[in-house]
Amino acid sequence: MTNKTGERGGHWLNLAGKVCVVSGAAGGIGSAIASTLAEAGARLVLVDRDAEGCARVAHTLREQDVEAMAVTCDIGDESSVRDAAAEVERAFGAADVLINNAGFLRAGGIEDIDLQTWNTVLQVNLTGYMLCSQAFGRAMLARRSGSIVHIASVAAHHPQTWSGAYSAGKAGVSMLSRQIAAEWGPRGVRSNVICPGLIRTPLSESFYAQGDVEARRSAMTASRRIGRPVDIAEVAAFLASERAGYVNGAEISVDGGLESMLMDLVPRPGFEARSA
Repeated sequence: MTNKTGERGGHWLNLAGKVCVVSGAAGGIGSAIASTLAEAGARLVLVDRDAEGCARVAHTLREQDVEAMAVTCDIGDESSVRDAAAEVERAFGAADVLINNAGFLRAGGIEDIDLQTWNTVLQVNLTGYMLCSQAFGRAMLARRSGSIVHIASVAAHHPQTWSGAYSAGKAGVSMLSRQIAAEWGPRGVRSNVICPGLIRTPLSESFYAQGDVEARRSAMTASRRIGRPVDIAEVAAFLASERAGYVNGAEISVDGGLESMLMDLVPRPGFEARSA
C-alpha cells in the first residue's frame, strides 16, 4: 500500500505501528477509515457483528501487506465488547486509537415507535460507543495516551424525522464525546466527533437509484456533490493522529457545506443567485 510521505520520510500522520480499532468496519465508511489508517502504517483491528464482511475487509488489507485482524463483536453487548477488547490486547496489544463508527437506522415516527425498537437503536448507536470507549480506553488511560473518534451525524444537530431514535442517539454521541474529553483529557486521552452529511455508501445506494435524488441532494450542499466514505475517513485519520494533538472535545461537520445552506431553503425574492 502506497504511503503519502511527509518531509521526514514517514507518513505525515505518524500512525505507523499504532493499534487502531475501527467498529462497524465491514461497512462503507468503516472500511474506508480502515484503509486510510492502513495507508498511514497503522495496525488495524476491524470490529463488526458482520463476521463475513469484517473478515473480507481484513483479508483485503492483509493482501496489501497491512497487519490486520477481524473481531466479531456486537458493540451493544457489554460481554461481547469486553471479550473483543481482551482478544485484541492478546493479539496486538493495547489500542492506541478507537474509531467508534458502528451504527444503524430504523424508521419510525415518535408517535408510534415501540420501546424495543427505540432501545435497540440507542443500544448500538450510543451505548455501544460508551462500552467501546470504556473497554478500549482503559489501557489508554493507563498509558496516559490515546485518541477516540466518534462518527455521529449532522442529524445530531437537526431532527431527522421519521427515523425513530437516530437523531437522539447521534446527539447523545456528541455529548458523550465531550464528556470523555473533559474527564479523560487531563489523563492524556482525546475524544472528538465527526458529523457526516450526505455520504454515498452501499447502505444508502438505493436512495440514489431513485430518479433525480442525487442531483437534488447535491444541490443542497455548498460543494454541489455527495460525499464519499473517504471524505470521512481522511478527517478521522487526522483526528486519530498526533497531528491533531491539541484537538479535544471538538465536533467537525464533514458535509460539503450542507448545514450552511439552510437559508437557501427560505424563499427570499430579490436575493436569489444569478444564473451562471
